[in-house]
Amino acid sequence: MAIVTQTPLNPGDSPLVREALNSVVSRETPTAQLPTQTDTGQGAWPRPSKCRVIAVANQKGGVGKTTTSVNIAAALSMNGERVLVVDLDPQGNASTALATEHRGDIPDVYQVLVDDLPMADIVKQVPDMPNLYCAPATIDLAGAEIELVSLVAREARLRRALTAYDALDLDYIIIDCPPSLGLLTVNALVAADEVMIPIQCEYYALEGLGQLLRNVDLIKAHLNPTLRLSTIVLTMYDGRTRLASQVADEVRAHFGDTVLNTVIPRSVRLSEAPSYGQSVMTYDPGSSGAMAYMDAAREIAHRALV
Repeated sequence: MAIVTQTPLNPGDSPLVREALNSVVSRETPTAQLPTQTDTGQGAWPRPSKCRVIAVANQKGGVGKTTTSVNIAAALSMNGERVLVVDLDPQGNASTALATEHRGDIPDVYQVLVDDLPMADIVKQVPDMPNLYCAPATIDLAGAEIELVSLVAREARLRRALTAYDALDLDYIIIDCPPSLGLLTVNALVAADEVMIPIQCEYYALEGLGQLLRNVDLIKAHLNPTLRLSTIVLTMYDGRTRLASQVADEVRAHFGDTVLNTVIPRSVRLSEAPSYGQSVMTYDPGSSGAMAYMDAAREIAHRALV
């Protein structure tokens, strides 16, 4: 990777040029100027009275589920919260972003769901993140949808595993769901107390969302009465387009205070970070994506008080 040196800003540069230059050199921002564990702007973040289990779900692919799961978890952990990320997507992208080994022979969520392996046997601490843990997924998880069909209480396998896991020291369990409404996602919704839905600020944003909400209502009615839609995150926001603003306004009109005030912008750094085995929070803390996810995580943490 080429090293970018600090580009001097000309006093006569337009605001757009200044913004572009700042974004290019954000990885070279002096450490003293970057957000730190105690630099939250609003003092210490509140810790929930009990562990919050949040499923990040949307059957539409490419809306930022994994990016949101990983970076919200990292931001919370950097501010003193103790967080476990459960990777429930066979692609294992959350495991990659958290630098957690997930080769085919590594014990993973598949063995927990199908073979009753204790969750404690697969959870790993994320390198250089003392408050962050990951339960990895391997490609074996792709077969779990079929194998779960014949098992007793197939919808509640993950809930049983998390109940047996010693989560007394955890503040959050964030479950990264696959892009489908199959048994893996159903397991996540049955195990969770809350649902977080990332919605892309694009034309097809609300397509299929109705089916997800119907599934949430069905699971609440028959399998998990405590489940609730707690958070909607607007992702991939491009302020240069009128469409993004229209989608954001429409979502806020439908869902009100459920939608976070913070929107997540499109950011090259968000895409680059996983290739380095990092969240954007550690890869480039000064980037627009990192600061947006920090603000979003702060909102989520303070909602624990509501």
